[in-house]
Amino acid sequence: MPSPACYLLLNPSRTCHRPLLPSPRLPARLRVSCDVPRQGSDGGPKRGVMPTGAGKAKKQVVFFDAAPPVAQRGGEEEGKAEVQTKVDGAAVRFLRRATKRTLSVLSNLPLAIAEMSAIAGLMAMGTVIDQGEVPSHYFEQFPEDNPVFGFITWRWILTPGFDHMFSSPVFLGLLALLAASLMACTFTTQLPMVKVAKRWSFMSSGGSIKKQAFSESLPRASIQDLGVILMGAGYEVFTKGPSLYAFKGLAGRYAPIGVHVAMIFVMAGATLSATGSFKGSVDVPQGLNFVIGDIMKPKGIFSVAPDVFNTEVHVNRFYMEYYDSGEVSQFYSDLSLFDLDGKEVMRKTIKVNDPLRYGAITIYQTDWGFSALQVKKNGEGPFNLAMASLKQSGNKKLYGTFLPLEDPDPSKSSVKGISMLARDLQSIVLYDQDGKFVGVRRPSSRLPIEINGNEILIEDAIGSTGLDLKTDPGIPVVYAGFGALMLTTCISYLSHAQLWALQDGTTVVVGGKSNRAKIEFSDEMNRLLNKVPELISVNEKTVDNKSSTA
Repeated sequence: MPSPACYLLLNPSRTCHRPLLPSPRLPARLRVSCDVPRQGSDGGPKRGVMPTGAGKAKKQVVFFDAAPPVAQRGGEEEGKAEVQTKVDGAAVRFLRRATKRTLSVLSNLPLAIAEMSAIAGLMAMGTVIDQGEVPSHYFEQFPEDNPVFGFITWRWILTPGFDHMFSSPVFLGLLALLAASLMACTFTTQLPMVKVAKRWSFMSSGGSIKKQAFSESLPRASIQDLGVILMGAGYEVFTKGPSLYAFKGLAGRYAPIGVHVAMIFVMAGATLSATGSFKGSVDVPQGLNFVIGDIMKPKGIFSVAPDVFNTEVHVNRFYMEYYDSGEVSQFYSDLSLFDLDGKEVMRKTIKVNDPLRYGAITIYQTDWGFSALQVKKNGEGPFNLAMASLKQSGNKKLYGTFLPLEDPDPSKSSVKGISMLARDLQSIVLYDQDGKFVGVRRPSSRLPIEINGNEILIEDAIGSTGLDLKTDPGIPVVYAGFGALMLTTCISYLSHAQLWALQDGTTVVVGGKSNRAKIEFSDEMNRLLNKVPELISVNEKTVDNKSSTA
């Protein structure tokens, strides 16, 4: 119940006589008389009884149960504002606590180690499981009736997207979680450590200095002499009265932050590669061409097609080199690139591990095939016989084709002819119409062979090149991240050394510590402090010489 408000309708500064109420609850309306004294002849107040119509006048003061509407509305608004302020303050406090708790959980070292272990495990799985194959391939490799290791079937591969491991939601989610952990560790641990290391902290107590990992007392010394020696050793030296503070290797404190940033760059580049790239594969016979945009497929939601997709690629020549044993050692593709106007903008012969790069496109030599065989029969032709890939166990390739011959007996429905088999482009094995071995010919030999009364000449073996094309906007980011990671990792091995000293009469108390290379730090301190007496001796001799000269 709000307190009643009093409104004095006339002369509010006058005294009002209000009767006491027996109950704390006020009536809805209460009238109280107020005495308004009249002035006497002497100018003072006069409270005596006055005749009717003169002297004492009575006015009324009206008490209300509630405040007037305007005042009531203002009070409600103030109350609402106060409540809203409390709610906002509670929300801010909750948000701060939640943020602090989240950062504490994410910056946990065991969690980061578990994340990196999980990512490494998925990467290992990505090298074992064939990537980018059709579903039927995984049905055969991981059947349900014979699971690998007793439980791994094709469902374990296709459901989480492990057939495209490095763009799967599980892999990308772990990368994002590790990046969050690195950023949380940077803000909660590394940055505060750098801020502390940058402060000039002087010690005013010799006992505190002696508690350091390394401490020593130098008799007949001064902090000025010590400061000169430390500056010569690469230390940043600061003095304040009898106190000295020195440090070096502050870059070693910044390096862990750089390592975290570099790792985030590597993961960001990998994510960009997985979600913003294009990829395509094509087998092109020698002498034919294709348009880049016709074979490229987006790999993520951020894939943007570049202008070079309108470029046409022509295969001028495809050829291979062989070992002495006859095995293929290397294969080459002579490629020309043409713009929309038909102008050649680039030409290069590519091979394995030596791709062609044009704009945002990279063309890799990845495979080879046998496209066709040019054959002359009895001087006629040449005929282009398409070579078919025959299924062969292992990694060795086998191709075959068939040259039909005229059957002298038309009543027979079967077609007979010459069979030709090849494992590569350098030699062709020929069989007659009965399937008997006849001989071997090289396309470059130009030597004919007689088979079933027909003169056969192998003129040329036309190969096809297997090309992989891709755009990968994340590669520059990954390279930059790895470069920064190597640099900052080396810098992180620099030790951050701190030294304090205090002038106590003619004695200097020295103490210090280092975050790494503690034994080397102690040896360095002993070596530097041994120079102080030498410097003092030199200074004394200089003073004596000046005194004798004077």
